[in-house]
Amino acid sequence: MADSVHVPCGKCFAVNRVAQPRLSDKPTCGRCKSPLFAAHPAALDDTSFPKYVEGADLPVVVDFWAGWCGPCRTMAPQFEAASHAAAGKVLFAKVDTEAARQVAARFDIRSIPTMIAFRGGREIARQSGALNQSQILHWLSSLPG
Repeated sequence: MADSVHVPCGKCFAVNRVAQPRLSDKPTCGRCKSPLFAAHPAALDDTSFPKYVEGADLPVVVDFWAGWCGPCRTMAPQFEAASHAAAGKVLFAKVDTEAARQVAARFDIRSIPTMIAFRGGREIARQSGALNQSQILHWLSSLPG
């Protein structure tokens, strides 16, 4: 169905089919009833990462961070604000590199914060360093495809 997209739930990771015109209507998960575009980016780990990123038809932007990282803590509210501004168009998630070491190694994360944009489960762009909300949104608008 070309007029619908697959959107994974950031809480239970079930994949939901949502009609494109309804993406801005605050859709909820068919399994757990949580908002699909939640107030906070989805927290992913080694197990949930592939379910979320590979199950999405929408682009997914993942913030790789760590609790001890000052720039990561500075960027966190900016990343969350960008997720609100782009809700319905892009999915946002966070990966704690200290807890999800396999995912961090798989994507060769060498500096944090690092944002990686995925489409169809594949990396399409990468940005390292702390950005504010407008810089994140500008970066998103420049993504290919």
